[in-house]
Amino acid sequence: MTRAPNVLWICTDQQRYDTIGALGNPSVRTPTIDGLVASGVAFERAYAQSPICTPSRASFLTGRYPSSIGVNRNGNEAFPADVPLLPRLFADAGYDCGLVGKLHLASAHRRIEPRVDDGYRFWQYSHAPRDDWPEGHDYADWVAARGFRLADLVQDPAGIPAELHQTTWCAERTIDFITQERSGPWFVSVNFYDPHPPFVPPRRSAPGHEPGSLPGPRFRDADLEHQGRLAAVDFQSRPRPPGALDYRDPLDAARAAAGSSDARSLTAAYYAMIEFIDEQVGRILAALDASGQRDDTLVIFMSDHGEMLGDHGLIQKGCRFYEGLVRVPLILSYPRAFVPGLRSTALVELIDLAPTLLESIGLPALPAMQGVSLLPIARGERSPDGHRTHVRSEYFDALALPDGSLGTMFRDDRYKLSVYHGHERGELYDLVADPDEFHDLWDDPAAQDVKLDLLKRSFDAAIVAMDKGSPRRGPM
Repeated sequence: MTRAPNVLWICTDQQRYDTIGALGNPSVRTPTIDGLVASGVAFERAYAQSPICTPSRASFLTGRYPSSIGVNRNGNEAFPADVPLLPRLFADAGYDCGLVGKLHLASAHRRIEPRVDDGYRFWQYSHAPRDDWPEGHDYADWVAARGFRLADLVQDPAGIPAELHQTTWCAERTIDFITQERSGPWFVSVNFYDPHPPFVPPRRSAPGHEPGSLPGPRFRDADLEHQGRLAAVDFQSRPRPPGALDYRDPLDAARAAAGSSDARSLTAAYYAMIEFIDEQVGRILAALDASGQRDDTLVIFMSDHGEMLGDHGLIQKGCRFYEGLVRVPLILSYPRAFVPGLRSTALVELIDLAPTLLESIGLPALPAMQGVSLLPIARGERSPDGHRTHVRSEYFDALALPDGSLGTMFRDDRYKLSVYHGHERGELYDLVADPDEFHDLWDDPAAQDVKLDLLKRSFDAAIVAMDKGSPRRGPM
């Protein structure tokens, strides 16, 4: 009988879909990830179920939409104890499970986030490269063991030295885990904090990108007017007036996009962080090869959500659903079973990962899971162009911002509808004719039939996605 695969699940934080060399970006150097594309399956239209960390991570670790499990925001007090996590299911199936880096299923504000029944035996936790937790920060302890204080290192505007960087620590701890002696299979979640803000790459001697050599953001002057109208706020206004649609610091975002040199400098730092991640993933895969386990390991590379990076006058994240923010890289490599070099243009959701991984070890998806397994595509048993008729994303008071905005996105093969609930505002884009999302059709008289159809379908999809409660026991 074929042994169930090990699982090496690599998740970056806030990495856009269009930041991998082999997938069409000639400006970023990602040879390791390019190798995973060559040996595996790249899902080129994969969407996060929230543009914000905690609800997105909760969704792909459970196979359910954030709203269906009540995990809708960053900063939540606790993760619900009655919602099974994927590593717990793997541990119950006999896997040795490990976590390296962040988890972020609950608030890590000035504390180590409380653990639930997560199934991780190996626990090397570091929410972020900060030092504002009194104890339990494994990365800070690792730095201290090398004769440095993390609190001092993070003050250096030139960045943390590469050899002391959290990304390096993540790689080393992952190698520690995968090379341990054991008799059965293993599962490890590797969660790099980069390329998350503050956009400070590691300090190193290798030259970085020259900002002038990089393309600018997807930006037109009319974007600032559009964002101001959409948010019902003047970007020059401080403080922001009540009712302004949530977005993290749109004033600085507008300046970053309007000043092309600023936007390109931001992109240079962002790409440098991704390239360093690529190097450290290379170290992990080299250790996997050296230990003779590569053929027995399913490798996943993905991110929890994207980053605006100056597109449309915005940086970071908030209550928006542009491609740069909700579309993410998703690569599955398992040479023993998957079609190498396959590119899939199917619409895919990150909640599809949970049933995919369970099926890979011969287990059924839980009844409450809303994801759909990707294995038929990965194995070449189904067309790589068909999986879902639509994808969804949610923003429900996800950041600690004044409006507590509520937004949903519904995207089919051609159109994307975003609705900002309670604001009488939304956006509609024809992604075939307008892939860069410059021409909002929300108020276009010629697009009202399309908009009405999408509103109905989006409403139906939201009802289907709702939590149905406990399983039915009987007819009454």
